[in-house]
Amino acid sequence: MNITDNEMAFLRKYQQKMEIKMRENEITVVQYWRDRLEKLISMKPEGIASLQLEMKKLSGMMENRMRLLKKELK
Repeated sequence: MNITDNEMAFLRKYQQKMEIKMRENEITVVQYWRDRLEKLISMKPEGIASLQLEMKKLSGMMENRMRLLKKELK
């Protein structure tokens, strides 16, 4: 099957749009988790235990998100 120049141009343009969209999504995700970490950093925990608890919550949120994303890929 031969692909015409117009089809190749369309495919390249579509691929570029998809790559840009993926980068934008990645930026959004990284920004969200960075904001969560900054919130954690700015906390004034009463001790190590409360800081560890908040870190475990954040880790759990990340784990749940990864599990959901992996499920969506299947």
